[in-house]
Amino acid sequence: MSYVKPNDLVTTMIDAGESKIFLSTRDTIIRSTMGGAFLTIAAAFAVTVSVTTGVPLLGALLFPVGFIMLYLLGYDLLTGVFVLGPLAWLDKRPGITLRGVLRNWGLVFIGNFIGAFTIAVLMAIVVTNGFATPPNAVGEAIGHIGEGRTVGYAEHGASGMLTLFVRAVLCNAMVATGVALAMISKSVSGKVIAMWMPIMLFFFMGFEHSIVNMFLFPSGLLLGADFTLMDYLIWNEIPTVVGNLVGGLLFVGLPLYYTHGRTRASRALAPKAAAALAETEAKAPAAA
Repeated sequence: MSYVKPNDLVTTMIDAGESKIFLSTRDTIIRSTMGGAFLTIAAAFAVTVSVTTGVPLLGALLFPVGFIMLYLLGYDLLTGVFVLGPLAWLDKRPGITLRGVLRNWGLVFIGNFIGAFTIAVLMAIVVTNGFATPPNAVGEAIGHIGEGRTVGYAEHGASGMLTLFVRAVLCNAMVATGVALAMISKSVSGKVIAMWMPIMLFFFMGFEHSIVNMFLFPSGLLLGADFTLMDYLIWNEIPTVVGNLVGGLLFVGLPLYYTHGRTRASRALAPKAAAALAETEAKAPAAA
């Protein structure tokens, strides 16, 4: 499947981060809007499968189709750029600044929200017959998810907030792994298989993904679920974004970079170091 070795994988990730930071505002918004839409329609699909079959595992098995489609089409997610942009900055790529990284994050956040909210409105129309009837079983399930993951956390105070944050950290440990594994093969089949595993895991485990939540919670509010906009922001979206950032960098980006990647300076010195070592060995007396 044209396996890409970890050292080359890190270089590919850095290149991807560099290209995303230099991408125009228009293209960044378009790609992130479509990324948010593709991922969240897959979330709606997964909830529909889970509700209609009564088998949540089946929904989790099928959810990765959204991530796979958006990646193959070159669209962006905030959870992915949380990892790729900082690697290009750490590697001291020319023209890459912290401001550029933050700009990229902000634009992708906006685009992802536009895409996710659009799907939330469209799905609310679908599950209520254009708001003419009460939500069907799928709509009710979405509303219950929103309640459980906002006021459900709030009921436990600081412990609930800690649980939410840890779920967000673990989520992007898996999603960012999916982003990395998408580059570990040069074939479409290899990419699909590699991406499928961590994305399926995060969804079935109920971890908190900031983009998926941009669909689930606005959907719940549109469908009359018992929580407020402030509940959503304080007891889900904001802590989830922070947790996703920490999880992606701490468990994926930084470990890969520091064990398999090298800075520009070290790459420049490597040939000189190798030449010096070869010269030293050539001068050394042969072992008896």
